[in-house]
Amino acid sequence: MAYAFPGAGALDYSPCSYAASGLTFRGPRADLREPFISCIGGTETYGKFIPTPYPDILEEMLEVQVANLGCVNAGPEVFVQERALMQALSGGLACVVQITGAQNLSNRYYSVHPRRNDRFTGPTPLLRSLFRQVDFTEFSFTRHLMHVLQTHSADRFEVLVEELRAAWVARMKDLLGQIRCPTVLLWLADAAPPAPGRRADLARDPMLVDAEMVAAIRPLATAYVEMLPSPQARAKGAEGMAFGPLEAHAAASLPGPVVHYDLAKRLVPVLRQLI
Repeated sequence: MAYAFPGAGALDYSPCSYAASGLTFRGPRADLREPFISCIGGTETYGKFIPTPYPDILEEMLEVQVANLGCVNAGPEVFVQERALMQALSGGLACVVQITGAQNLSNRYYSVHPRRNDRFTGPTPLLRSLFRQVDFTEFSFTRHLMHVLQTHSADRFEVLVEELRAAWVARMKDLLGQIRCPTVLLWLADAAPPAPGRRADLARDPMLVDAEMVAAIRPLATAYVEMLPSPQARAKGAEGMAFGPLEAHAAASLPGPVVHYDLAKRLVPVLRQLI
């Protein structure tokens, strides 16, 4: 059964930072002067509600330090701007790069918070022109924005989606290009990347990312791992996760401890070849 705790502070995430970055990561803090592997990504890599996320399991299995550089709700934007951090992790043995959604990045239509990439900070004149009837003061989060705009006009929303997809590919290429050690590109989702050319399905994560986009960035990575949780792992649901009474819905949307363990097992042989 899941651990039902009274609040978000139930787990000790041992917050820490690296390379004078203003970002806060999950600890324990790795010593980057010694051999290490890094894992960058979003909420799944951070391991929200997870007592032992996959970077910690990797560390146990490989007997090498693993720095968890996951950020809750992060898009590629948050890492691209952290040049000193990118330089520091480039000194590692390898880096796992989780694929995150395309909605959480600044583009020609709207901007997001530089560190909290899920926070919508405002539209550009282009977006106001595309959706003249929308009051953008109502939005604080990108996911909410996506759903409302698609409801207003599916056709006009696809114009925005094309911009987001192009911006995502450019940002991911920039990110992978900054990392000088071997990289493992990680797709972690319930299904394989969808075929391109379809209407945007906002129920799928990583949001708005399709197979064509993944193919465009795969050559920049050393290896690619596609992790689709087994039906047995998905059936476990939130079992083993630590969350409060008001966090059950959020916890149910994230991979549980069994998925984290299975993912670590998938990554171990790939990383062993690289280090």
